[in-house]
Amino acid sequence: MGRLAVFSLIISIVISSCKSSGDSDHLLFWSSSNAQEIAYSTSLIDQWNQNHPDKQIKFQPVPEGQSSEEIILASVVGKTTPDIYANMWQGSVEMYANAGVLVPFDTLDGFMEFLQERCSEEVIEEITSLDGHIYQVPWKANPIITLYNKGLFESVGIDSLPKTYSQYLEAGSKIELDKDGDGYVDRWVGYTTVKVIWYQRLFNFYPMYLAASNGAPLIEDNKAAFNNQYAIGVFRFLQELYNCGYFSQQRMSSSQDPFVMERVATLFTGPWQVPYLNKFKPEHLEYGFYSMLVPDDHEGPVYTYGDPKNIVIFNTCEDPQTAWDFISTMIDKPGDLSLLEITGQFPRRKNISSDPFFFDFLAANPELEVFAKQVDYIKGVDNHELIVEIFDIISQEYEACVIYNKKTPEKALADAEKAVNVLIGE
Repeated sequence: MGRLAVFSLIISIVISSCKSSGDSDHLLFWSSSNAQEIAYSTSLIDQWNQNHPDKQIKFQPVPEGQSSEEIILASVVGKTTPDIYANMWQGSVEMYANAGVLVPFDTLDGFMEFLQERCSEEVIEEITSLDGHIYQVPWKANPIITLYNKGLFESVGIDSLPKTYSQYLEAGSKIELDKDGDGYVDRWVGYTTVKVIWYQRLFNFYPMYLAASNGAPLIEDNKAAFNNQYAIGVFRFLQELYNCGYFSQQRMSSSQDPFVMERVATLFTGPWQVPYLNKFKPEHLEYGFYSMLVPDDHEGPVYTYGDPKNIVIFNTCEDPQTAWDFISTMIDKPGDLSLLEITGQFPRRKNISSDPFFFDFLAANPELEVFAKQVDYIKGVDNHELIVEIFDIISQEYEACVIYNKKTPEKALADAEKAVNVLIGE
């Protein structure tokens, strides 16, 4: 029995035999255990509680555990869910929605009007479940783009940003050739993890697939849709980087930051890297960001994976309307500005870079402006209850093809397509 079947069986048993264990005198709000998000959440909840003495919110970071996803699953099974959870991975929502444990936001007063003002139609379509309801509030995003070492590029004669596959391969050859001269150092044009675990593909293959395809889905009409020229191109490009020795196949330990150590010239990463680098980088290291790499013939804006985390209301909540009323204060413009200022993470709001409300923040943090512009061109993952298993299949073929050159891109993606369609058809 698969992960989803086990989950559904447990949920059906628990729902039929348990009542909510929540308190009725307040709503319980869980955030991530990140220190900045705790500060942000505490500030907003304190303000709400001062203004709403009869509708109090109780704050708690998600309890300690191996992962927040496991904690949430356990709380659902045990009927100990919070009323509001503000760190749900977008890919998990459809599974919980199908299990009937989430409140549909589109049934709450004021939600759709608020959402349409804040988000683009493209984002609204992305978060709408297959049953036509919306069970998640688009909240925050961390766009994955390319970080680069300015000095290292200049030292080997790279005088323009290598944005396309061929330009990046040429940059790789220059850094590779530079190894053979005096002062040899063990370095590469870039590094991305070679671990086969599914979620690592969210930070290499998937953002590059979105960039190449202008944001195309992996699944369409409940069938695999990724066996196309864009995915094949990404597999081939990354395979060539490993075959040429421009990317390292070795796993680097968590104590080794290859970018800070200047062993790599680029990384695919998000805005969290800015405060980290400003704290830990050598004084001489100058860095910048640019879009994800694209095929040579790419036209139009460059999409990427946004690593979105969203807000949900569990059906154990006794007052979903008040829960939404509070959430709306988190994601109005002042709430979104607080998110930026306290956490450095970006609200999933349209036109941040051109909205005067955010001008002062971006002027004070110019290194983040590239991310503000990118927010208009990000994607989450497909709304499919088996999305984790789908990424796991792709990841297995990625390892065989890209890392170890055991399959051609065409063969690897054809095999992945077949396996995904068998999985979905079960």
